[in-house]
Amino acid sequence: MSTGSNQHKDSGAGGAHDRIEREISIAAPVERVWAVLTEPEHVGSWFGQGAPVPVDLRPGGIMELDHGECGQFLTKIVKVDPPHHFSYRWASAHPGEVAVEGNSTLVEFTLTEEGDGTHLRVVESGFAGLRIPADRQKTAGYESHSTGWSGQVENIRRYAEQLAA
Repeated sequence: MSTGSNQHKDSGAGGAHDRIEREISIAAPVERVWAVLTEPEHVGSWFGQGAPVPVDLRPGGIMELDHGECGQFLTKIVKVDPPHHFSYRWASAHPGEVAVEGNSTLVEFTLTEEGDGTHLRVVESGFAGLRIPADRQKTAGYESHSTGWSGQVENIRRYAEQLAA
């Protein structure tokens, strides 16, 4: 299976950007892509500094993301429906704080079988309602994440495809 293009659609609400959507085809089975998104030894390889990250894979559990100089993020897991749906809240403007409604965006991963591979859809929403401190705008704002997710879905694809079957 050949890899598909990285498709994206962003939308605004009332003139303010609120939602980022990215879609990509990955030449790996859905179970492998699920593992890449949720297992400690894989998450740090495509998002972070390469080291395993703590993951308490249950609704209400915490997944700690190490985003280098941008900080450590205590994402709160919202939904776990293996191997098709995973979501968490991310307080990217507030490193070190637990992500809750009001200080965070919602990141949703949807995995769909596509032949022998996987169609991955990533949506991050909730930017319009956030108050982002001026010193964090560059790394936590809509524009930063819009660019960031374009690169991250490629990282996920490359990493999942190179893993041993």
